[in-house]
Amino acid sequence: MLDQSLDIRAERLNERYRHHAATEVLRRAVTDPDLGKVALVSSFGAESVVLLHMVSIVAPGLPVLFIDTQMLFPETLEYQREVSAKLGLTDVRVIRADEAQVSRLDPDGTLHQFNQDACCDLRKTVPLETALSGFDAWITGRKRFQGGQRTDLDFFEPEPPLRLRVNPLAHWRMEDVQTYMTENNLPRHPLVAKGYPSIGCAPCTSPVKPGEDPRAGRWRGSDKSECGIHFIGGRMVRGKVPA
Repeated sequence: MLDQSLDIRAERLNERYRHHAATEVLRRAVTDPDLGKVALVSSFGAESVVLLHMVSIVAPGLPVLFIDTQMLFPETLEYQREVSAKLGLTDVRVIRADEAQVSRLDPDGTLHQFNQDACCDLRKTVPLETALSGFDAWITGRKRFQGGQRTDLDFFEPEPPLRLRVNPLAHWRMEDVQTYMTENNLPRHPLVAKGYPSIGCAPCTSPVKPGEDPRAGRWRGSDKSECGIHFIGGRMVRGKVPA
């Protein structure tokens, strides 16, 4: 039975893996009894292929949860199918919002125009929470170099009340991501070459100009900076999760 003290488990895991490389963190984490049942959550976005490739090597049968908000770019949906097949991932689960809830809360698909957080909650947060209900931990692609409160990310962090999050790439630099893709000849998301270094839903993502922050094209014109999967207890969580 898992120790229900998330802080203690996260601290113990961080100490255990403090000097490990990302691939080893991932390799060991998927079987570590202190983590329990684990899934990878992937957006199949601009940098997602790195973790997906690592998983295909160390645990190709690991559940991969892909949230289809039904507002994604067609290129993302095609990329998801292409990468899943190329890497031989055998348990990719496409997660969508409950149709009845969408019909009730966003019948004409315009919720994002006047309440982006509510749209994220409906199409991302709630479906993901439901999909993760059978898991003790989930793997993310968040990294310190992405800035904000992510600058002090650890490999493992508590997600109250019952789960842990695993961030194998927490200490990677942007150069590390690009080098890994090149050295392993991994397919790039087609929108990256069109000026989209960070890719979300089509209505809320725009190209980024030279010199802009890579995430400047997400929710442009608003103060929103994170997608809905990092809501906890109704609050947006942008960095380390508070106990």
